[in-house]
Amino acid sequence: MKRFNTTGPCFPDEHYMMPALDRLPGVRELVAGGGYFVVHAPRQTGKTTALKALVREINAKGDMFALYCTLEALQNRSDPMQTNIAIRDFIADNVEMSPFYSPIQGAPELREERGGVLLAVRTVLQNVCRAIGKPVVVFFDEVDCLVGDALISFLRQLRDGYVNRDMIPFPKSIALVGMLDVRDYKAQIRPDGQSLGQISPFNIIRKDMLIPNFTESDIAALYAQHTAETGQRFADGVVEAVWRWTRGQPWLVNAIGCECVEEIHGNRFDETITVEDVEAAKEAIIRRRDTHVDSLMERMREPRVRRIVEPLISGDKSDVTYNDDDYRYITDLGLLRVDRGALVPANPMYAEIIGRYLSRGEQDAMIRSIPDTPWVKADGLDMPGLMAAFQQFWRENSGADKDIMGYRESVPHLVLMAFLQRVTNGGGHINREMALGTGRLDLCVEFRGARYAIEVKTSANFQGAKSYAQCAKYLDSLGLAEGWMPIFEKSKEKSWDEKIYSRDETVDGKTIHVIGL
Repeated sequence: MKRFNTTGPCFPDEHYMMPALDRLPGVRELVAGGGYFVVHAPRQTGKTTALKALVREINAKGDMFALYCTLEALQNRSDPMQTNIAIRDFIADNVEMSPFYSPIQGAPELREERGGVLLAVRTVLQNVCRAIGKPVVVFFDEVDCLVGDALISFLRQLRDGYVNRDMIPFPKSIALVGMLDVRDYKAQIRPDGQSLGQISPFNIIRKDMLIPNFTESDIAALYAQHTAETGQRFADGVVEAVWRWTRGQPWLVNAIGCECVEEIHGNRFDETITVEDVEAAKEAIIRRRDTHVDSLMERMREPRVRRIVEPLISGDKSDVTYNDDDYRYITDLGLLRVDRGALVPANPMYAEIIGRYLSRGEQDAMIRSIPDTPWVKADGLDMPGLMAAFQQFWRENSGADKDIMGYRESVPHLVLMAFLQRVTNGGGHINREMALGTGRLDLCVEFRGARYAIEVKTSANFQGAKSYAQCAKYLDSLGLAEGWMPIFEKSKEKSWDEKIYSRDETVDGKTIHVIGL
């Protein structure tokens, strides 16, 4: 029986999957035309599945020989000599193990050396072409594992072979596959804007292809495969809920499907999967921190990621532009996306994960320091009492040098999110709306059927009447009559008696409870 796949590439006879090559339109023509190109997408979006499907198709047709070779084992390897030997052996081993490898009479030994170690990759590719006697296509997966001089050496050998294909046997088409696009590869090997010289290894790249996320229709089609196989139904609204939480991120879509079918319903196919199951699955995936989530969140520690994410959380202004290498890098990782001109988390699940991941240490500490939550009521939350309690907590626990994983400017926002998470655990959830440079962090706490809107400001981005109007507009979008605006004072000159206050403002019929901190 097929299942929703959350571990590695998909196989048609084992997993529900969308037609792999439909997600790379034009790739067949690119290969047939002898293109050298880049395929990039975030982790676990279907790159390897699509590539292996293309390799099988090419080899089954028989007029070319296709090879898939992953460089994942060379993570952060920078020594070009060691790396060249390793890549040479990967290529040779994969060719020799291929059921489609049939060397011509008098074919050379694949590992035969000509030109020394620094040309080992170019040489083995020449030997493969000579041994097979027909056009060769090579897909190098996980190329972004290479760094520094090893990456430069590898790319320059490909360029050297490419420009001399009229004189030496060399692959007809090569694809570099990973999370990064061409611009990111350049940034990786050209620190501080240094030039690579006149002969760039990138000027042979014909096209940069991005594998997109699923559409809402794709999610419906994928889940319909499970219904056709087992008869298990998905209730109205399930596909819409999955789309809303995941924005079509393929691993998340499959993970929610797997969690609903196998864990929540225990493969009892006569039971209908509901929207409530999707909510429970989403929460279980976030709490469990599967490898996909964990590896992505570990990127949050990288300085270039922190540079973009910190103003996203705090709402402060940033000097980031869409031409910024760090901006391109973090969108290629799949952490963020552009929505109506604003940089936001790639999907609401990632927004939830980012907030929880960065504040998890604070959350753990609060379980010990806040054993009771008297603001939790049968019909919702005592928000005035909760906010007064947070004022006192912040006064007692906001050390001047407090640091959370290097996110110094976001400490107030992260501590508040941790405090709210401590209160709502088990009874509700927090919707986090983050957008770079908006001057605010919007939170909507949903708890036992009630909703509470919170717009977080700092004294640096609070603009009086303009901020109140902004908050009133947010309340109107949620259909709420009142909301809370915590304002964190950034000045170290003010006393706590000056910082701690509460007052109400009325704007456009909305009541805004202003909470000084």
